[in-house]
Amino acid sequence: MLKKFADTLAGYKSGILACYDYRISSGPLEGTNNKIKTMKRMAYGFRDMEFFKLKIMALHETKYALVG
Repeated sequence: MLKKFADTLAGYKSGILACYDYRISSGPLEGTNNKIKTMKRMAYGFRDMEFFKLKIMALHETKYALVG
């Protein structure tokens, strides 16, 4: 089991070490995707797709969490 773990780490070595060289995170993007999915669930059944697109474009301006 430890051997398999070591082999897995060796396979991802370049990606793991790149994290320390290029401090880039996908966290903000994942957060935005989560907000869009939440908004999509809340808007289930709405027919105005243009309004939904405007809400997505305005999402980066909001500083609050989406609550149901």
